[in-house]
Amino acid sequence: MTPAKLECLKDLERQALWHACWMIHNANHLREKGEVKVGGHQASSASLVSIMTALYFHVLRPEDRVAVKPHASPVFHGIQYLMGNQTQEKLQNFRGFGGAQSYPSRTKDIDDVDFSTGSVGLGVAITAFASIVQDYIAAKSWSKDRPAGRMIALVGDAELDEGNIYECLQEGWKHDLRNTWWVIDYNRQSLDGVVREGLWQRIEGIFTAFGWDVKVLKYGALQHSAFKEPGGEALRGWIDRCPNQLYSALTFQGGGAWRKRLSDEIGGEAGVTELLAARSDEQLSDLMNNLGGHCIETLTRTFESIDHDRPTVFLAYTIKGWGTPLAGHKDNHAGLMTKAQMESFQTRIGVKHGEEWEKFGAIRSPERVHNFLKTVPFFAEGRRRFSAPTLPSVGPIFLDDRELSTQAGFGKILDALAQRDDPISARIVTTAPDVTVSTNLGPWVNRRGLFAREQLPDTFRDERVPSTQKWEFGPAGQHIELGIAEMNLFLLLGAAGLSHSLFGERLLPIGTVYDPFVARGLDALNYACYQDARFMIVGTPSGVTLAPEGGAHQSIGSQLIGMSQDGLASFEPAYLDELSVIMDWAFDYMQRDGDATHDPRTWLRDETGGSIYLRLTTRPLEQIALRREDAAFRQGVIDGAYWLRKPSARTRIVLAYQGCIAPEVLMAAGSMAETYGDVAVLAVTSADRLNAGWTAAQRARRHGHLGAHSHIEAVLGNVSRAANLITVTDGHPATLGWLGSVHGHKTVSLGVEHFGQTGTIADLYAHFGIDTHAIIETAEALTRSEAAIPFGVSAA
Repeated sequence: MTPAKLECLKDLERQALWHACWMIHNANHLREKGEVKVGGHQASSASLVSIMTALYFHVLRPEDRVAVKPHASPVFHGIQYLMGNQTQEKLQNFRGFGGAQSYPSRTKDIDDVDFSTGSVGLGVAITAFASIVQDYIAAKSWSKDRPAGRMIALVGDAELDEGNIYECLQEGWKHDLRNTWWVIDYNRQSLDGVVREGLWQRIEGIFTAFGWDVKVLKYGALQHSAFKEPGGEALRGWIDRCPNQLYSALTFQGGGAWRKRLSDEIGGEAGVTELLAARSDEQLSDLMNNLGGHCIETLTRTFESIDHDRPTVFLAYTIKGWGTPLAGHKDNHAGLMTKAQMESFQTRIGVKHGEEWEKFGAIRSPERVHNFLKTVPFFAEGRRRFSAPTLPSVGPIFLDDRELSTQAGFGKILDALAQRDDPISARIVTTAPDVTVSTNLGPWVNRRGLFAREQLPDTFRDERVPSTQKWEFGPAGQHIELGIAEMNLFLLLGAAGLSHSLFGERLLPIGTVYDPFVARGLDALNYACYQDARFMIVGTPSGVTLAPEGGAHQSIGSQLIGMSQDGLASFEPAYLDELSVIMDWAFDYMQRDGDATHDPRTWLRDETGGSIYLRLTTRPLEQIALRREDAAFRQGVIDGAYWLRKPSARTRIVLAYQGCIAPEVLMAAGSMAETYGDVAVLAVTSADRLNAGWTAAQRARRHGHLGAHSHIEAVLGNVSRAANLITVTDGHPATLGWLGSVHGHKTVSLGVEHFGQTGTIADLYAHFGIDTHAIIETAEALTRSEAAIPFGVSAA
């Protein structure tokens, strides 16, 4: 590296540090009156400024993708501001409404964010799965020829406490992970204290065991130079022996404290006194702070030395708060510089008063740096987000089975897709956490194979051992095998669901998981949705309907997860034709990228698109006698509900159900017909979409859009106010319990609130009060309580 380039990088390092610290200081200054301070993270940002300067302004190429450590977002925004990708207005409103986000966000920030961050550890692991997805795409005949990028995570050492990082390491080893860099900000300080001694040895051992190249950046160029002087080896030995807490404390105390401690402990060794005497207190402080993670020369040289595509971890020693008055103090995690400290810092860094927001205010040679920025490879092609064409659907695949479960139907629909040669089938990629066969993905995998970068034999087949699974690994495979960890499932779905933006190629990822275990990966599911990744997750089997397996394998609240999770449209079909319509619609919905305009018919924002959650079952149901393919049926299924038995003016009971409880509900309706006349039955396919549309319509009416009405308001609009609603589902009763609030109908909600147990379906349905007998009893109790009120007269 030329001296001129090195000086430019050091100028940019100083400028990025200033922008980060000033941004946080300004945010708190604006909000300090009458509000709690919004948090510091000046120290956390400073810790990574050198690493990010070396990466963004020298090492990275446009094809690389970076997950930035959450607390380094001010540095990231400052770098993007320098490149014209962020505005001064948003920086001035950092952490304010509409301003730059506290943690980089793909969907909420305007600058070039590759991976949203914030959930600790997840931004690390997703880079490994993004690399696997990149290899998957590159192996396909339909992919364009693009250079392979490095998937890079900037990691805090405290993040290494997160278990999902180590789950990810094992999957990476299994899938021959490559083109992945993790840069660990080893500042040895966390939120509550200083990390234990010797952590670096554990880190090195773990990553080496999984085949990673480990690079330790402990000393900077100033330290390496000092080690060559007389007394240098004694200084190196003292640094290596120094406990983390002591090193941090001396850093905060400064050059005088360093001089006294070093003189007291190694001053008697040859050359040490002269080495110390040759430096002022400020120079000595600079020397001791010159760890590998704060030395542009060391960082760039180490990054440039990687001449392979093996996964690599860089253990970069840093000082939390480097370059600021907070450096080294154990309380600096959320610390803020005082106004006096900030003024002193501003003077030292060289920014004039009134020029705090100048892009080059801390740079000594602005013109030289401006010209240098034009040559930076990472930003040479502008914003690095791709787009991909949408894949047309050929319509629903309807099944002819007279009796089948929705889980089995899902498998048969995928099997039919596997036999076709069309764009949708080519871009589907499936995955499961070791439940491929038991969630009915087996036929798809038999036809489409498992993915591996190199062809691997099916030994059982080669040895002529009979097996229903004829699975072959190879580049053409369309199933990515995973171990049991559900966090890995959702991180892979998140990475694959961003493929159109990250890599310019459309994938339609489908993952299956046992429905109760959605909760195991919920953090990663939320993280994937927050990034607006597009995928289909199939939770199956579900509910206490999985009777013989017992309570631990029976889901209760997963319906509520589907309803509450932003970016995820949740469905629970009972019948195969419903499932066929939903899956066909889902493939289109997963690809949409329109505006947030509400549909005036449902008040849903379907044009924005999103991910899909299907809650399915292993319970075979006898299908409706006639296949339903008309447009009204299809629309009702997608909107969230349709009438199986329509209400009349004399309807006194409405039964509303979701999922495989349908036979009990229909049997109850038939039994009650003689007593209650026209018993209406509402088939709910998506409580999520019904509730979302209703909530949005209510909000719109509050804001003056008096004509806003949702699908569920229209569906229940013709039901007499004197009628009673009974809702039934194999899940939490709150899933449908809100239906009575739509038009004020008295409602009783039947469902499951407690852990299940083993038994038959009939046993458990009776135990939880969701069987036919319980539904009839509920109706009788409702009519008894209203016996004194003539029909058609409001109880109010």
